[in-house]
Amino acid sequence: MSAAPATPAELHDDAVVADAHNDLLMAVAARPPQRWASFFRERWLPQLREGGVDLQVLPVFIDDRYRPEGALRQTLRMIECAHALADGNADEVRLCMDGAQIDEALAEDRIALVLALESMPGLDADIELLPAMHRLGVRIASIAHWGRTPLADGSGEDATASRLTAAGVAAVQEMERLGMIFDVSHLGASGVEHVLELANRPVMATHSSARALRDHHRNLTDDQIRGVAATGGVVCVNFLAAFLSDDPAAFTVDRLVDHIAHVAGVAGIDHVGLGPDFIREVLRDVTPPCCEYGPSGMDVMAAVPGLDGPAGLPLVTEALDKHGFAEEEIVKILGDNVLRLFRAELGRPV
Repeated sequence: MSAAPATPAELHDDAVVADAHNDLLMAVAARPPQRWASFFRERWLPQLREGGVDLQVLPVFIDDRYRPEGALRQTLRMIECAHALADGNADEVRLCMDGAQIDEALAEDRIALVLALESMPGLDADIELLPAMHRLGVRIASIAHWGRTPLADGSGEDATASRLTAAGVAAVQEMERLGMIFDVSHLGASGVEHVLELANRPVMATHSSARALRDHHRNLTDDQIRGVAATGGVVCVNFLAAFLSDDPAAFTVDRLVDHIAHVAGVAGIDHVGLGPDFIREVLRDVTPPCCEYGPSGMDVMAAVPGLDGPAGLPLVTEALDKHGFAEEEIVKILGDNVLRLFRAELGRPV
């Protein structure tokens, strides 16, 4: 007699759950250094555990107030924060440099942490600093955010139709040499096309949804999704409500699953993952009450009910099951696809 199918809760508990983008490092680094490890343990570790997160990418994002003069200092500060919170919680997490270390962390029931750079304002065109970032543990990087950088234009500048600068091309080549995975999320449309022409190793989108379902410049077109998959990479779907629909009535888990299903249908089930971008709690922590944060007037505080933080991730598994995905497909979406990519590419030099 065959075993009964696993319940969504059992499936979620047994699967490797990988979150490809959570800006929690911003909130932790905003505390005094002596509080970094304890604040992570008190505020974020319980949420990650409740959500079943096994593999967490930690992006280093630099607020505008630090740019340009303080960007490199803040980049280094946040990297040090990541090392400190990992060292101070070594019984629960491990900062991992390659796939073997991720596997060791998972075997020990520790959450595997992976460092990423988002937009690299601390480096600008000084590509010779990438090896230093690699030595400090950075394994993923993007080269633009909403606007223009010395390397490329972000998606908010799509009207320029700009490709990568010479320094941007050099960054792609150097990252491939080092074994750092290139992240196309936030990159302008022409820049994504240029990267896909250049790429000799897999690239990924750490937090991008489907433009066919929500026509926003931060989302990827079907051609771009196919292009990422063709490199062997993974498109990790963003949970931010404003990227899922322009109708608040459609800010639902089912709408999120529509985006996941679309990416899976275009790229193939082996090339889709989760890039939640849980930002609301982080912004509440780091944004003064007097101010508002939101590029292009977008409400980044709007969240899918139940999915405003890592603890809600089991709801995604329930919705995937309800949608009709097979168990083996759900396991791939939750984390196996990202884990496969990281095992093959993370920290592996040419």
